[in-house]
Amino acid sequence: MVARDLPALAASGFRPLTRVEYDKLVAMGCFEGEKVELLEGVLVTMSPSGPRHAATIQRLSRLIYAALLGRAELRVQMPFAASPHAEPEPDVAVVAPGDYDDDHPAAAHLLVEVADSSLDRDRDAKALIYARAGVADYWGVNLEDGVVEVRREPTARGYLSVTPFRRGQRVALLAFADVSIAVDDVLPPPR
Repeated sequence: MVARDLPALAASGFRPLTRVEYDKLVAMGCFEGEKVELLEGVLVTMSPSGPRHAATIQRLSRLIYAALLGRAELRVQMPFAASPHAEPEPDVAVVAPGDYDDDHPAAAHLLVEVADSSLDRDRDAKALIYARAGVADYWGVNLEDGVVEVRREPTARGYLSVTPFRRGQRVALLAFADVSIAVDDVLPPPR
């Protein structure tokens, strides 16, 4: 399902699940053993992580953690409270230091999705959800094309700016201008 399909579902009498309802179901163990996330009121199955996907998340997490130690929290594949009907689980989230025992963060300095099979969903539905949540810096690590797609300038209709960063380039974190990461250090070695 992509974001453009959501209005058609709503018009057909679809009743979206709220984030509060979803969290209650999660607490009751309703999705034990399943990998799902809530996107615009719909439970969506998450793609399994292959070795390149997992290794990319590990590399990126290590780089960001070292660069931001003590300045921000790093969350890996954990829920993000994007809206009353969306609780995606970005691969990497950089959030303000804080106590998240009672609720998931609803703001982020940076969200990252690593994509191979989930590329269309990350570019469309998730990008729209993150833009509407006001996430100013959203990176899509496109493993198929070997590029980091940086989305900025969020609006209610999506991101106004999408800039591809390729091997040999560095991308700076918007909220931490002193931190930049080499694309070569994020992507898997060329085959």
